[in-house]
Amino acid sequence: MIKAGLVGAGHLGKIHLKLLNQSEKYELVGFHDKDVENGRKLESELGYRYFESFENLLNEIEMLDIVTPTLYHYDYALKAIEKGIHFFIEKPVTQTLEQAEEILSKCREFGIKAQVGHVERYNPAFIGAKDHIQNPMFIEIHRLAEFNPRGTDVSVVLDLMIHDLDILLSLVKSEVKQIHASGVSVVSKTPDICNARIEFENGCVANLTTSRISMKAMRKSRFFQQDAYVSVDFLEKKAEVIRMKPAPENPSDFDMIIENAEGEKNQILFEYPDIQPNNAILDELESFANAIEKNTPVGVSVEDGTEALKVALEIMRLIQNS
Repeated sequence: MIKAGLVGAGHLGKIHLKLLNQSEKYELVGFHDKDVENGRKLESELGYRYFESFENLLNEIEMLDIVTPTLYHYDYALKAIEKGIHFFIEKPVTQTLEQAEEILSKCREFGIKAQVGHVERYNPAFIGAKDHIQNPMFIEIHRLAEFNPRGTDVSVVLDLMIHDLDILLSLVKSEVKQIHASGVSVVSKTPDICNARIEFENGCVANLTTSRISMKAMRKSRFFQQDAYVSVDFLEKKAEVIRMKPAPENPSDFDMIIENAEGEKNQILFEYPDIQPNNAILDELESFANAIEKNTPVGVSVEDGTEALKVALEIMRLIQNS
């Protein structure tokens, strides 16, 4: 088992603590939090060992789980690297592109494994559907959330849209050519709703809409490609694939046949990928443990996190300039 420690025992940090504690891949040594009162309370109520000194925690662990506000990601990551400790770091990887690139460089220099917490990569609906998504040319993404004061200290781009940017960049194997973006601040001092249109060098176009002031939650992505339309519902954990093939000469009464203006007939086929329920956060943490133990590539690298951050920051710049 890998000796693990955590820094940042807020809402998400408490979830990570619980999962690290129950995982068969990790031995949870303890955690550090700047709020001593919160740390002592958690230690008393849940039994996790609280380290008032972060340096003392580092001396006893092999893996650090960084679940602090993004403002502190850079400093804690550098301290882990200096100690030769592998680390899992929540998204976005850092506040600035320069910080992310420095962390990436140092991880490579010192042989440190690091994984970024883009948890939607482990969503069972995405896992079930991703092999069906091949060279999409138009992508429509909606991520809408009801208002929650937690997280409004940053733009909705870094709070929510960055999930979809990571998924998008993992699927479209082409460089970003051009970005158009607009956003509006409604209840907070940073944009609460945003739309971005991303054009890739290979001709693919993606349209993303993200809001944290919606009346109803939605997390849907639609991928259109030459042979299929793939729908992924990240919220409801469902996926659907619709394909077309030349219609049979003698279709049955139950076959769905359409005819275009040129008289070509095609049959519409519906597929429903096998979706296995899981705990996505536990899976991402344990996949990182496997990468450490077997010395294999991590599921979501710092390079991946840096690329998603790069696009997110450009979207934010365009919104600010508009």
